[in-house]
Amino acid sequence: MQRIRKGDTVVVLAGKDKGRSGEVLKVMPKDDKALVRGINMIKRHQRQTQAQEGGIISKEAAIHLSNLAVADPKDGKPTRVGFQVQKDGKKVRVAKRSGELIDG
Repeated sequence: MQRIRKGDTVVVLAGKDKGRSGEVLKVMPKDDKALVRGINMIKRHQRQTQAQEGGIISKEAAIHLSNLAVADPKDGKPTRVGFQVQKDGKKVRVAKRSGELIDG
């Protein structure tokens, strides 16, 4: 089970976007990277196609998972993630900071 998943709200711990938060759009476990909405924006030159207009577009670049922390559901501050096995045998993620369950 992964600590950071698609749909999680994460806080950036290091880099040019330090302190900002956003939603995880995609996780790449083999590369230990993730795409986060509105974080680590880069400019790319796009050739015009029938479907898409050309020009300079801004898009998210991948950021390393070590520079991200899950936002605590209670107060939105960065927290570490732990795991618990519930009584029904289900393994769930838990915020170490507050003890709250992390949705997902």
